[in-house]
Amino acid sequence: MQKVIMDITMSLDGYTAGPQVSLETPLGIGGERLHDWLFKDKTPADEKLVNDLLSSSGSVITGGRTYATAIPEAWGGTSPFKVPTFVLINEVPEVAVDGFTYITTGPEDALNAAKKAADGKNVWIMGGAGTIQQYLKKGLADELHIHIAHVLLNGGTRLFETISKEQTELEKYSLTESPGVTHIYFRVLK
Repeated sequence: MQKVIMDITMSLDGYTAGPQVSLETPLGIGGERLHDWLFKDKTPADEKLVNDLLSSSGSVITGGRTYATAIPEAWGGTSPFKVPTFVLINEVPEVAVDGFTYITTGPEDALNAAKKAADGKNVWIMGGAGTIQQYLKKGLADELHIHIAHVLLNGGTRLFETISKEQTELEKYSLTESPGVTHIYFRVLK
C-alpha cells in the first residue's frame, strides 16, 4: 500500500537548519553537522535506513527553499534523485532544472502529482521544515521519520514551529540508535 512519508533530520533542540540559510550556507551556519550521520559517519544501520527509504520511494516532494538553496551547490545544478521530484514552490524559477516538476498550486496538488508519478510506491516528503509543517497541518502524511542528530544548534529553522493549534497524535513503531543520530519512525494517527 502506498504511503506518504515525511523524512527529515533535526538537531536535538528541534532545528532542521542552522541560522542564516543562504546559497553560501544551504543548511545555515553549522547546519551541515546535522547530516554527518549521512555523509561522514554512516553506520551499516544508517545505510540500511537510507537504502530502504530510497528503494521504497517512487517520487519525492521538496520545498521551494530547500530546492533554491540546494540546487546551485549542494546538488550541483541537477536532481540527485532517480525518481520524479516535485517542488512545492510559490513561483516557477526562471531556469528549470531537469528532473524537477514545479507545483505552485499547493501541497494537495503536489501530493496528487507525486502519488500518480510514484506508480504505487511511496511518496517521500523530504522537507524542509515549512513543507513538513504544511503536510502535518493538513493531515496528508502517513508517517514521520525523524533523524535526531546528537547536537544542539541553538538557533535556525525549527521543525515544529507552526504545525497546528490541534494536537497531532503519533505512534512510534521503530527506533534505531547510532553513535551520532537516533532514528525514530512514527505513524501519524488520523
